Amino acid sequence: MPKGSIVFHFEKTEKLALSKKKYTEWLQKVIISEGRGLGTINCIFCTDEYLLNMNQTYLNHDTLTDIVTFNYVEQDIISGDLFISVDRVKENAETFEVSFLGELKRVMVHGVLHLIGYNDKTPEEAKEIRAKEDFYLTLFAD
Repeated sequence: MPKGSIVFHFEKTEKLALSKKKYTEWLQKVIISEGRGLGTINCIFCTDEYLLNMNQTYLNHDTLTDIVTFNYVEQDIISGDLFISVDRVKENAETFEVSFLGELKRVMVHGVLHLIGYNDKTPEEAKEIRAKEDFYLTLFAD
């Protein structure tokens, strides 16, 4: 199976000092643990305004959110675009009294779990995806 890639992009926001290698290896572990292969995942870090525009334009949602996921999965190869609002992640980190990077990791793995097929529409689904997030956060090597 060909090795995929995780690519970081920055739209209307400053570049984040992230170890691409660490984040890629971690998210790849998540995908492999779920019995899938990595295709191409684009992590697009942006502002609230940028993501709100995406949410309105493509999903008909008029709300701020921390992540919008576009799924391009084919069979068991996980590919997609994760649009992540850095503004929302910062605010949520303060609200939940966690570090910015801790919240960012949670949002990133949440998006990948959506690509794998997990949802959070019902209370049961939300509980399941949260448990998966918690588990996979423990695999990140600081």
